[in-house]
Parts: sequence; C-alpha cells; structure tokens
Amino acid sequence: MNFHIISLFPGTFKSYLGESILKRAIEDKKIKVRFYNPRDFATVAKQSLLRGKPSLTRSVRIDKKPYGGGPGMVVQALPVIKAVETALKVKSKNKKGKLIIWLSPGGKQFTNEYARKAVKKYTDIIIVCGRYEGIDARVKKVYKVDEITVGPFVLTGGELPAMVMIDVMARQIEGVLGTFDSLEERRISTSEVYTRPEVIKYKGKNYKVPKVLLSGHARKIEEWKKNSKK
Repeated sequence: MNFHIISLFPGTFKSYLGESILKRAIEDKKIKVRFYNPRDFATVAKQSLLRGKPSLTRSVRIDKKPYGGGPGMVVQALPVIKAVETALKVKSKNKKGKLIIWLSPGGKQFTNEYARKAVKKYTDIIIVCGRYEGIDARVKKVYKVDEITVGPFVLTGGELPAMVMIDVMARQIEGVLGTFDSLEERRISTSEVYTRPEVIKYKGKNYKVPKVLLSGHARKIEEWKKNSKK
C-alpha cells in the first residue's frame, strides 16, 4: 500500500511514522509513505550569471487572500494540482488505480468500513491535507476526490486526520499487525483489559481482575466481553 501525502508541513508526520507498528510496517515494506509539498511546485529559479544554470531556488508564498473577503488565507490551486499530478504519475506494481482523499470538516465520516474498502480496492491513496482557510476549490474540479472527515470538529490542518487514516488503513493490510487476530473489529473485544498482577493495591484499596477472566471458561469469557462492550 502506497500513501501519497500532499502537505505544507510534512515534518509533522515524522514522530508518528517513526515509532511502533507503522515504523515496522514501513521497514517491512508493507506500506510506503511519500510526501509532496505544494511549495516545492511553486519555486522560482534564479539563473546563475556565470554559468547560466539554475543555482538557487526560493520558496514563494502559495497562500493568498480569499475572493469575496473573509479572514485567513487560502492555499492556491495550481501548486496543489501539480503535487497531486506528480503523485498520480508514480508507477505502481498493481493497476488497481489511485484514490484521492480530500480532507474536509464537511466530508463523509471516515470509518473502519471505509478503510477496509479502500485498502481492498486501491493500492495507492493520495491524501490532500488542507491548511489555513482551506485549499482553492478548483482542485476538486480538476480531480475526482472523496471528501472525508475524521470527526465533527475543525482542526488546524489535515495532517492529524491523515495520520489517523494511515494508521487505520495500515491495520487492514495483512502482515502489518503480525496476525489478523489482533484486529479488534474482527473479533470479540472490549476496552476493559487486564494483565498481571492479579491484585494491585493503591492507597489502601485492592483492585482485582474480574474472576471470570481467571476461570479459563472460554464461553463465559466471551459473554463477559460482549456485555462489557455495552
């Protein structure tokens, strides 16, 4: 699975992708994450007076005031269009096609079911992370996109939702978790989990593991898990 991230701040992904399961998934080549900074598609090359070759590049601003007025700035369309175009041109071994996800507070709710279907249908997923007041809507007129949200709230940018999506989708890929039995939605699981010791004491009070979990009675344990999920 290849994730292509369009972001003005790719450095924000470093810590999360560099730890634990996702780090191992990248090292084991179960997933690959590429970054495309729209600023890199809006640079001005200065010609060297001596050799006539590009010798220096400088980033130019790609956020401008919105038409129609209002606070904040809007990311220009063309640098984002070119970033997406570059991601689309990356060759993939599998010809399933590429999905473009446009992160938006007003989009369709992201779910495990959406993640499963996306992983099954596509091997390349392009995630466009917005910033400021958003990205010029003409990008959505150039490309067919899925407008998706991770929840009924507004964040500073799309980087956190993108990390959430990578995490959820990566878990659906065989081998990332080691065994599919680790995928909570494929088994009876509960948020109430316990481990050793059997009894812990804190401020004079004993806290014990539920007896049913010590019984070894598989059916009763499964029933307890079902009931504790409610």
